[in-house]
Amino acid sequence: MSATRRDYYEVLGVARTADKDEIKKAFRRLARQYHPDVNKAPEAEAKFKEINEAYEVLSDDQRRALYDRYGHAAANGQPGAAPFEGMADFPFGDIFETFFGGGMARGARTRAQRGADRRYTATLEFREAVFGVEKQLEIERLETCAHCQGQRAEPGSSTQRCPTCGGTGEVRRVQQTILGQFVNVSTCDRCGGEGRIIPTPCSVCRGEGRVRVTRTITIAVPAGVDDGAQLRLSGEGDAGLFGGPAGNLFVQLRVKPDPVFRRHEDDLHVELPINIAQAALGAEIEAPTLEGPTTLRIPEGTQTGRTFRLRERGVPHVRGVGRGDLIFTIVVQTPTNLTAEQRQLLEALGRTFKAEAAPGQPAAERHEKGFFDKLKDTLLGE
Repeated sequence: MSATRRDYYEVLGVARTADKDEIKKAFRRLARQYHPDVNKAPEAEAKFKEINEAYEVLSDDQRRALYDRYGHAAANGQPGAAPFEGMADFPFGDIFETFFGGGMARGARTRAQRGADRRYTATLEFREAVFGVEKQLEIERLETCAHCQGQRAEPGSSTQRCPTCGGTGEVRRVQQTILGQFVNVSTCDRCGGEGRIIPTPCSVCRGEGRVRVTRTITIAVPAGVDDGAQLRLSGEGDAGLFGGPAGNLFVQLRVKPDPVFRRHEDDLHVELPINIAQAALGAEIEAPTLEGPTTLRIPEGTQTGRTFRLRERGVPHVRGVGRGDLIFTIVVQTPTNLTAEQRQLLEALGRTFKAEAAPGQPAAERHEKGFFDKLKDTLLGE
């Protein structure tokens, strides 16, 4: 083009004495006519570059003065150099948007799109949550179509440029009002803004690029998780579009309650019932733990509400080392449905409680034996 480059004034169709407004109006008129997104003629892009090049020079006072003096050799002060290099890569869409409002589409909307996240609720037994478990889940999700490899077109066929929007993904409608021209830009209805259509959709996914499948996946539930905890499995959600990454799978955990153990954070609580004889005399009783029964010594005189703590026998800390504690709370049970013998023994015991010393008698003399001694004598028949 350098050997036959036309005069910039001739390109814009203006006189050498034209002012900036005339130059700008001429550029707007020609740009509308030859912009590549509007004019699909083979020579349109080259003409638009020439028009844009001329306008860039003549709209700048310093460049115009150099051009008027030296002509096309004015670029960079080097005769014969290409004028204002880099113009070939000038963003036409920016120029069109600046002068005509709105903005031409710079490409179809086929950017990579991340797949959607999926959610699943998994139910665990109490001990599975405490000690951890591997769990198999059946999930439904969208996966890339294996038949068309996500291209959406039947193998052997291809997509085509949308004839409605010309591959831009947008449709422009120009309205003339008393205030001037207004350009309304909307997504192309035919191609959905992608700029391309699929004449022969994939026979498996029907042009969606993804298919709905049910998969069985295995998750590792760490020890110590609690009800309501959530696990995230990266990349196990829906497949992305146009090469985008897959979404994530979020697994919400629901833990069944245990009939014996009650959890509070990482401590376990157990209500331990004992009878009045065990409470009064003391005893060794069997107490439940997660690992199996253990022997717990109950001292004499134990009351309801007293607690006993076994260190490091609770729930493992899910983020760290060690475990919580196992806490037993004593509940002294009042006997019901007594046998005749049991009733006689308790009545005999009760009579010992009624024996009181006369007023003024020293406390040490009121009861020759203490409560537990009397209970022991009564129960043992001494």
